[in-house]
Amino acid sequence: MKRSGLFMVILLLAALVVSPVQAQKKKKEKGWVAIFDGKSFDGWKLTTDSPSTFTIEEGTIKVAGPRAHLFYDGAVGNHDFKNFSFKADIKTMPGANSGMFIHTTYQPDGWPGQGYEIQVNQSHTDWRKTGSVYSFQDVKEVYAKDGEWYTEEIEVQGKHVTVKVNGQVINDYMEPETPKDPMKRLSHGTVALQGHDPKSVIYYKNVMVRVLPD
Repeated sequence: MKRSGLFMVILLLAALVVSPVQAQKKKKEKGWVAIFDGKSFDGWKLTTDSPSTFTIEEGTIKVAGPRAHLFYDGAVGNHDFKNFSFKADIKTMPGANSGMFIHTTYQPDGWPGQGYEIQVNQSHTDWRKTGSVYSFQDVKEVYAKDGEWYTEEIEVQGKHVTVKVNGQVINDYMEPETPKDPMKRLSHGTVALQGHDPKSVIYYKNVMVRVLPD
C-alpha cells in the first residue's frame, strides 16, 4: 500500500474512534423525552379563559390570541418535576411575548400563581427579555431574533435555575433563602406555556423534558 493510501486509512480510523469527550457528550444528551407529539395536545391541559389561543400548525404549537396557558398534564415524571431540564425550539414573531413556566400547577384561568415564569420575548415592549426569571432576575439583552428558530433551555437543580439560549448560559439564578413571594418559588410541579396577548404570535416545537436526580 502506498504511503498516501495508508495515511488515508489512518485518518478514516481516527474519525471512527469516539473520543471520551464525545462519548460523554452523547451520554449527556440522553434522557430527553418529548412531551409534545406534534399532532395533538394529548398530555396537555388548556385553560378555560381562551383555549383557542393554542393550535397545532405543521407540527408546532402556535400561540396566537388572548391570555391563556397550556399546562403539561401527561405521564412523563407524572407531570410533577423537581430537578429537571425543560427545553423547546421557539420562533417569536415581531412584538411577541410568551413564557415557559416551571414548578407550576394547573389553574383554569388567570396568570399562573405558582412557580416561576422564564420569559420569551425579543421585541415586545416589556423590557424583560428572553431568559429572564420573570421579575426575580431579569435579562435586558436580546440573544435571539424574531422570525428565526432558537432553543431555550431551563435547568432546575435544587434552588438553582440556569437558562440557556442556543447553548449559551444567559441567566444563572440562585433562589434566596426567603423568596419575596412564597407562591413563586422552587419546589416541584409541572411546566406550562403562555399565551400573553392577542398581538403576540409564537411557535414552539421539540418541547422536551429531562428528569434529573434529586
